[in-house]
Amino acid sequence: MFHVRHLSGPHFGPIDLQLAPRELLCLYGPSGVGKSQLLRALADLEPHEGEVQLADVPQQAVRPTEWRRQVAYLPAESGWWAPRVVQHFAQPPGIEALAALGLTPDILEREVDGLSTGELQRLGLLRMLDQRPRVLLLDEPSANLDPESALLMEARVLRYLDEARAAAIWVSHDPLQRERIADRSIELKAREAA
Repeated sequence: MFHVRHLSGPHFGPIDLQLAPRELLCLYGPSGVGKSQLLRALADLEPHEGEVQLADVPQQAVRPTEWRRQVAYLPAESGWWAPRVVQHFAQPPGIEALAALGLTPDILEREVDGLSTGELQRLGLLRMLDQRPRVLLLDEPSANLDPESALLMEARVLRYLDEARAAAIWVSHDPLQRERIADRSIELKAREAA
């Protein structure tokens, strides 16, 4: 479904990997080895070399905006540009979608500036899933969450992968989390200096 061949950037690679539908791959490694840069390259947000394909269609054959809708990147801190939460959704999430992440419907009418980092991260996931992507690129999505909220996020992502037959790459420094959610894990190591 998702194929990566000889992908490299200034701080990572070359990397080869494949993801099947419903597969969750965890990435881990020390700070500065290029985990975030790798995810950004996969989303076509960062200069890179190599091949990335979704369902045998090369990244460069797809308009960048359409690629990013299908191969969606959730950064460690999501961007918010409008004052109220509801303004960030084409279709506001329903009560069940919010509750699955420990949120209540009143959060949609709140000001973005008044929310915690953890609330924003969970809303960022909902905003991403609203686009129905085929590949999720998750950059430490639960790093700012309490343990209960982290478990809710894990469950929501796994359920989405199953329902949508999507795949995900999740950056996590937590070995227990990787054990809970990953079909497999890859350690990214620092490149050797030339």
